[in-house]
Amino acid sequence: MISIDGLAVEFNGETLFKDVSFVVNENDKVALMGKNGAGKSTLMKIIAGEQKATKGKVGCPKDAVIAYLPQHLLTEDDCTVFEEAAKAFKQILEMKTAIDNINKQLESRTDYESEAYMSLIEQVSDLGEKFYAIEEVNYDAEVEKALKGLGFKREDFHRQTKEFSGGWRMRIELAKILLQKPDLILLDEPTNHIDIDSVIWLEQFLIHRAKAVIVISHDRAFIDNVTNRTIEVTMGRIYDYKANYSHYLQLREDRRMHQLKAYAEQQKIIADNQAFIDRFKGTYSKTNQVSSRERMLEKLEIIEIDEVDTSALRLKFPPAPRSGDYPVTVKELSKSYDNHVVFKDASFSISRGEKVAFVGRNGEGKSTMIKAILGEIDVEGKCVLGHNVKVGYFAQNQASLLDSSLTIFQTIDDVAKGDIRTQIKNILGGFMFKGDDIDKKVSVLSGGEKTRLAMVKLLLEPVNLLILDEPTNHLDLKSKDVLKEALKSFDGTLILVSHDRDFLQGLSQKVFEFKDKRVIEHFESIDAFLERNRLNSLKEIDLN
Repeated sequence: MISIDGLAVEFNGETLFKDVSFVVNENDKVALMGKNGAGKSTLMKIIAGEQKATKGKVGCPKDAVIAYLPQHLLTEDDCTVFEEAAKAFKQILEMKTAIDNINKQLESRTDYESEAYMSLIEQVSDLGEKFYAIEEVNYDAEVEKALKGLGFKREDFHRQTKEFSGGWRMRIELAKILLQKPDLILLDEPTNHIDIDSVIWLEQFLIHRAKAVIVISHDRAFIDNVTNRTIEVTMGRIYDYKANYSHYLQLREDRRMHQLKAYAEQQKIIADNQAFIDRFKGTYSKTNQVSSRERMLEKLEIIEIDEVDTSALRLKFPPAPRSGDYPVTVKELSKSYDNHVVFKDASFSISRGEKVAFVGRNGEGKSTMIKAILGEIDVEGKCVLGHNVKVGYFAQNQASLLDSSLTIFQTIDDVAKGDIRTQIKNILGGFMFKGDDIDKKVSVLSGGEKTRLAMVKLLLEPVNLLILDEPTNHLDLKSKDVLKEALKSFDGTLILVSHDRDFLQGLSQKVFEFKDKRVIEHFESIDAFLERNRLNSLKEIDLN
């Protein structure tokens, strides 16, 4: 059991939250929710011991293990993937080495009655008690199982970590956390940068193998499947619901309706009493009653209504210029890098107006196929864009292409066309740029803010072929919903690469699966494909 007692955090005199108290029990799977800036990540860092609270404390048993995965991290570059993952057992292995070293000293010493000798005896006894209490584990086998579950192939194990992207490095760190078998796992946006199979693997691990979990995530399907409790951080305090995310939304709305009703009743009481005070103030016979009501109003604690994001927006794309019948045609397409074959003899076509999903494990060729379609790389075979195709492309590094000298408003105003220009402030509000934010320079924005701005900019350009590569990684649930609705009503052709199942569901009509150097076309919705894919994945990955 881990207790959070009376936590408060202040920055420059401003209170982020105060009097935060709750208990995390074994097998609690907690979703930590709240709008951006509410303090979710700060609270998680305090529980992890990475940050200090202004007031309050975190209490846990002496031997409890708390493991924390932040959003952004870097593994070391001086070792292999396997060696880095095996660092999860570093303390245990160091304990064994220390025991061996002390035993060697004891074998060579003859000062049996000395204090130094007795001290060594005590040290080895204490270490031995801890070490032999730990369940005997085949460490190499455990490391291999975790790495394979997270998408690594056996040939990757002995490659240097510096050869891998940030997303793959995050998987290595995640493997280390899972291997520690912690009492509490803290995960801040764990599904960013990992593919659907790995998300499903992680889900099953957290549900069936993990003890307590606290997770911050914008992946609705993931948190719904994993969590059984939701703690909302809002307006400097928390609300604790014994429910998963979808049920929490219903309960939260019920709570807010009660607040609105109670607030309206309280305002009527205030108005009635104030009217009495105004009417009879100065009337000698009513002096005591007036004073009593004034004191009552002074002591009255005003009911607060939970804040709600009111930036609801139905974003519509400009009409797509008409393209030819087949915006994309691929015939016997192959791509290799040196001796590594990415895919071979791929053939397919995408019809005008189709919405398709590219899915598969990372490294199977999804982004390479996109580069081929865009003409950015040399390939063997044929890859042709149809007549009058105008491409809008969102890459994972799209944020870095923004003009840093412009303001947020100028960035969007430069590409907005027609009536949409009158909605720029509303559009930016839907993507969490509000008030004075729109006058900030792009140069001072965070990576997540730049990504959202790049997405808004892309959505306003008149195109008929949209290619989006992992567009939701830095978007919160509301912004993802805005984007999804816009894509549903888009009358052009869409190619979508995403690991976010909730975002994909109901959005694509056809699935192209990248697997084993092939591109397999599935004439089914993403919903049907994912259900089948989930069953296949669980057969392939041993979780027992």
